[in-house]
Amino acid sequence: MRRRDVARRGSSLIEVMLAVGVMGVTALGLIAGQLWTAREARAMSMREQAAWIADSVAEAMVNPSAGDAALRQWSSRAAALLPHGKVSVDTNGGAFAARVTWASVRNSPPSDNIIDKPESCGAVDAPAGFSCVALAFAK
Repeated sequence: MRRRDVARRGSSLIEVMLAVGVMGVTALGLIAGQLWTAREARAMSMREQAAWIADSVAEAMVNPSAGDAALRQWSSRAAALLPHGKVSVDTNGGAFAARVTWASVRNSPPSDNIIDKPESCGAVDAPAGFSCVALAFAK
């Protein structure tokens, strides 16, 4: 009988160690998921603010008399709301584009490891480490 009791105690210890290991790995996975969600939420918030600024610039540029003053105003707001935020208005033939660029908060992999490269921002590539929103409009 004593041999069975000793064998049961040993298997219980192994089971407890495995359970603690599985719980540790699960906890680390949950923490990583929460960190990823928080980082993506911040990136989405910045993209939303950039889209709002680009829309406001496009609305302001419809009125030619307020164009330069509005562009300076929204450039200062972009710099205040977004890290290294910049606003520009570009023309391509008869089409106009309000473009907002800012420093990305994501940890970007090296350029040779990117599977899905981001698309250009209104036919202009955003600099490395920067994100971009472009909104086309007509005057």
